[in-house]
Order: sequence, then C-alpha cells, then structure tokens
Amino acid sequence: MHRFEYHAPTSLDEAVALLKEHGDGTKLLAGGTDLLVHMKEGGLHPPRVVSLHAVAGLDGITLDESDGLSIGSAVSMDEIASNDAIRQRYAALAEGAGVVGSVQTRSMATIGGNVANAAPSADTTPPLAVFDATAQIVGSGGTREVPVIDLFEGPGSTVLAGDEVLTGFKLPTPPADTGSIYQRHTPRKIMDIAAVGVGVRLSLGGGNIGEARICLGAVAATIIRATEAEDALAGHPPSEELFAKAAELAQAASSPISDVRGSAEFRRHLVGVMTKRCLDIALERAQN
Repeated sequence: MHRFEYHAPTSLDEAVALLKEHGDGTKLLAGGTDLLVHMKEGGLHPPRVVSLHAVAGLDGITLDESDGLSIGSAVSMDEIASNDAIRQRYAALAEGAGVVGSVQTRSMATIGGNVANAAPSADTTPPLAVFDATAQIVGSGGTREVPVIDLFEGPGSTVLAGDEVLTGFKLPTPPADTGSIYQRHTPRKIMDIAAVGVGVRLSLGGGNIGEARICLGAVAATIIRATEAEDALAGHPPSEELFAKAAELAQAASSPISDVRGSAEFRRHLVGVMTKRCLDIALERAQN
C-alpha cells in the first residue's frame, strides 16, 4: 500500500471542509471493505483518506409512520439485515443487505459505501430504488436530496461533488398491503457479486396492483427501473399472464454485457425468469 495522509474529522462540517480543501483525489473511509481492498490490491492510490468513523449522526435507523424510514450512511449491512422493522416493512432492503459479502464483511460494510461505490451490481441500490428512496447529501454548498435511482452516472461514478458527503437515506412509508423482495443470481453462493439483481415492490389496492416498482442491477451501466413493466402492472388485477408480460418488458429494458459472470444472452434470460419469480413472491407477501 502506498503512503497517504489520514484525516479523522469529528464533525460533518470538518469532513466537508477537508474535502473542499484537498479536492477530488481524497477518498472517504466508512466501512473500508471496498476502499482498503482497492488500495492494497487494486491499484488505487489516493493521496489522502478522510475517515467518517468519528463523525456523529451517520449511524442511526429510525422509523416513523408519517416520515417513513431514515437510515444513516454509516449503518452496517448487518444492522439493516437484522432490523425487525426493516425486515417487516422494507423486506427487499433487508434481503439486499443480507447477501453482501461474508458475515465479517456485513459487520463492517456500510450502506453509504455500498451505494457511493456506484457498482451496478450493488445489492442495496435496487431495494432502495423500489421504495423510492432519496439520498441525503451535505456539501459546502448546503444540503440536497437526490432520488437514489438518479444518483448514478455510470460504473463507479455518482452525481456527488468532490466536497459532498452522502449522509443517509429516506424511504417513504409504503402503502398498506405492500410486498417486496430482492433476489440476485451469482456464480457462487457467497462472497460473489450479482450477475443479475432484481428488486420488486407491489402495493395492492381494491384487488388491483396500485403501485409497482421493478429495479434491475448488474444488467446496465447503472441500476435501471423497468418503467414500461411497472406501467403494464399498475391498475390491473395480478395474474400469471400479466406477470409474464411484465417480465418480458423488464428483459427488454436490460442491456447486459458478457463477462466472466455470464453471457449477455444468459443474463437477459435471467432477468425474465427472476422478475417473474420476484413478482410472484412480492404478490404473496402483499396478500399476507
């Protein structure tokens, strides 16, 4: 590992000031499960690292019926996966957090890091997107909110400016009779990244599907919403035929590449199979 300057601010203002002073080459350290690996083995050599470990206010989980769910960016994958309120109301998010890395990784990895890395295969971003989550951002110019689905510009790239810190996420309270799920396909059972990831949320009303969200991971340069599939579902009674049509539309929305995890053709096929499966499970959960 190359030498670098290490800073440990104790406030968010101090962290932002360090980022503003030192520029884009500075890297933020949260859980470190991705950054430190790249610094040791991946050829990443930042001149300085700013740790968020001592910054207060980034590690909470709160649930309010009117305001919804708030999660600090420093909350670990394990905390999210094991939180009863998240498991009951935002199941897809608990499932996404629960498959990140190993047990040891999940005890350190943070939701902020998982999102800010901007990997198309990240396991928490599709669940956040299907719950219409917004990212909370603080920088030298003040605070702002960005829908998670709009946070990414490409692999490893977000809309965050060099002096901005991702501080947390807000998820609205889902409607009654809502079911959600996140599933992924990986070449290995654990310690692997998704070849395809699918997040689904269905909210029922009056016997019909009131709201539908489908978000796909690892099949484009960023996560993508399958909006045509969502529109085909909304306002209609659930059925096998309707779900099969939505799965085809989700396939059409994907644009995977061929790599070591699978060919583009195979991954596109998986999008259809997994979307249909996730719709079936989300419906069952919404009805129970």
